[in-house]
Amino acid sequence: MAQAVSAGPAAYTVDAFHRGRFFLVQPVGRGHRAGMDAMMLAAAVPSAFNGRLADFGAGAGAAGLAVLSRCPGAEAVLVELAEEMAAFADTTLGHPGNAHLGDRASVLRADVTLAGSARQSAGLADRSFDFVVMNPPFNAVEDRATPDALRRQAHVMGEGLFENWLRSAAAVLKPTGGVALIARPEQLRKILDALDGRFGSAEMIAVHPRPQAAAIRIVVRAWRGARGKLSILPPLVMHEGSGNGFSARADLVCNGLAPLFGEG
Repeated sequence: MAQAVSAGPAAYTVDAFHRGRFFLVQPVGRGHRAGMDAMMLAAAVPSAFNGRLADFGAGAGAAGLAVLSRCPGAEAVLVELAEEMAAFADTTLGHPGNAHLGDRASVLRADVTLAGSARQSAGLADRSFDFVVMNPPFNAVEDRATPDALRRQAHVMGEGLFENWLRSAAAVLKPTGGVALIARPEQLRKILDALDGRFGSAEMIAVHPRPQAAAIRIVVRAWRGARGKLSILPPLVMHEGSGNGFSARADLVCNGLAPLFGEG
């Protein structure tokens, strides 16, 4: 459900997620608009999670709020660099439909690629979170040619993206904390290289649009200080048959009714 609104030069929509259990206020025609990527990412967090979560590159707050929608004991910090998108996150938290979640979430304007004392000064203290989710700008320039600078910032991958984001995740997580990210399949090697020495017991689920189609996304989850090897789990198939309706499993995952990786 989306309600389009014009406010002076800026237009936005109010979009319902998890079958109306929370709402996002999002820009129209510019910037990043959240969809199923954020819902699948949030579903990587265990259902029993009751700690403090950081949503790196939060945009309007989709993944972080989706975790709060599933996990009533969790708290979330929505970390966003772009001021305009951080303002949308502020507005999202103030939406009346999110009153039941708003007191468990906050917005932090910060660059997650900062290191050391600069990162800590920005509000991302070492060992201060139990879980980090990230939906980084993983697209190549040629895949996302756009004149909109705000959308480019949210979508287009910079040099050393996974190394920088996962370095920061490792720093802000407590010793046994978890991280989850969503990306393209061809980026798995870079992700595994960035996880190496920081995270272990990684699990990967490939996301396929249809049973016979190649994967278009991967969701990777790993744990700080763990030593286990990579596990490749059964894939998530979004649509079955010729229609556009979700498969039974995708419907549960994307609507916050089932975890992506099981209950572990």
